[in-house]
Amino acid sequence: MAETWVNSADSGAGHGDSGSAGDGDGDREADPAGGVGTDLHLELSGRGSLRSQLTHALRNAVRSGRLAPGTRLPPYRGLARDLGMSRNTVADAYAELVEEGWLSARQGSGTRVAPRAVPHPDQERGPQRRTRQQVPHDLMPSSPDAAAFPRTAWLTSARRAMTAAPHSAFGVADPRGRPELRAALAEYLARARGVRAEPERILICAGFAHGLRLLAAVRGGTLAVESYGLDFHRAAAEQSGMRTVPLTVDAYGARVGELPDTGAHTVLLTPAHQFPTGGPLHAERRAAVVDWARAGGGLIVEDDYDGEFRYDRRAVGAVQGVDPDRVVYIGSASKSLSPALRLGWMVLPGWLVDDVVAAKGVREMWSGVVDQLTLADFIACGAYDRHLRRMRRHYRHRRDLLVRTLAERAPHIRVSGIAAGLHAVLELPEGTEEAALRAARRQGLAMDGLRPYLHPDSAMTPRDGLVIGYGTPMDHAFGAALDALCLSLPDPEPASDQDPDPASDPASDAASDPDTSPGPGLEEAGPVPTG
Repeated sequence: MAETWVNSADSGAGHGDSGSAGDGDGDREADPAGGVGTDLHLELSGRGSLRSQLTHALRNAVRSGRLAPGTRLPPYRGLARDLGMSRNTVADAYAELVEEGWLSARQGSGTRVAPRAVPHPDQERGPQRRTRQQVPHDLMPSSPDAAAFPRTAWLTSARRAMTAAPHSAFGVADPRGRPELRAALAEYLARARGVRAEPERILICAGFAHGLRLLAAVRGGTLAVESYGLDFHRAAAEQSGMRTVPLTVDAYGARVGELPDTGAHTVLLTPAHQFPTGGPLHAERRAAVVDWARAGGGLIVEDDYDGEFRYDRRAVGAVQGVDPDRVVYIGSASKSLSPALRLGWMVLPGWLVDDVVAAKGVREMWSGVVDQLTLADFIACGAYDRHLRRMRRHYRHRRDLLVRTLAERAPHIRVSGIAAGLHAVLELPEGTEEAALRAARRQGLAMDGLRPYLHPDSAMTPRDGLVIGYGTPMDHAFGAALDALCLSLPDPEPASDQDPDPASDPASDAASDPDTSPGPGLEEAGPVPTG
């Protein structure tokens, strides 16, 4: 079998002559690329005439979907030269495929693959499992409103950054990231998140999971994690050679007092807003975990995944500001701007910088220079702050609408973790989580249950709940998504004569405090906050 790459420009074809198959020399196609031809990979079998081999190869390429509808084919004069065929052989093959409906030809526009008259092989397999993008209503957590991305301001920063960038910016990249972005982040993080950092201690990565893999490669050993958390973060650490052990989570965050019994020398926490249950790490526990790290040479990995989005209280500052030598601070643009940017940052203790840079490698292969330069300008010119202020109002409105809708239509469902972030947790009666998820699928609604977030080795009792991302839908779709959510929730449990009056229940007072009310799946905190 002969495999041939065709480029009509390389063969001297110049402007196309395939305006209408079999038209001879009268068809001249204007080529906007100035004579640059079209590459085409063909596999010609050794059987049959040259025309038969060519039609068979083209037909298979269209049938398989490799040549999509609308794809322009090379001019047949140039194709003939590349294949060592006569022009008439190629013209006849094109004409035959036009007659069969595989190709279409029009004077002045060349020969192209016709709209497919037969199903693509993937379409013949019947309905496939619905993907997130195909779901009519999307309340999956951890995603921002994609329609709110600041396109105009981002484009302005991109143009300005490209104009100002030195030529060296487009050579081999520094694995630490562009100095412009590291300088902008040092100023922003100190001002907005209380992070103590110099640009030399900041390393640009492709998001939190990438940063965690780099640390796992350097630290190894055992990583203590919150019992409730993202399974793919645990998997990232474990795939990089670490073992994960869970810490109990209660209304005050992770019980860091359990750390000495775990054998871990590294702990991963979400102190500003525990994911997914909500609520910040209590101040006494923040101090306690820093003391633990100082006393035994431990390292705290601080995941500040949505620290900018706090609605009812002052923002909770980063733990890194308490002791920069014992905390690795990791943030990203995934919630504040878009996960599509693949931009994150690590603020490292000075003693760890060289090892993490070495683990990343000498060549930057993860975060594009253009986006790094653009984000640097976006932060420096104040556009990032303006965007965050606008999005705080936007998401707070979303959160308030969610809470109000549930209060009106499902008052028996308790909502927690709503003082910050882009998600809320709905507590469900025992044994109803799976039924709620099935009902949601029938409504065309994507959402997460709470149980999959629990570490498989945790001693905590699993609880039923839903993790609802109110940042994900676009504005026009949010109301319909809330309707689908309400239709998916379980009915209220029958009233019992033994049930206390909610007005006299002390727990009802705690529920009004979005920071201290224990969410679903949480252990009672007890009187000693340090755990």
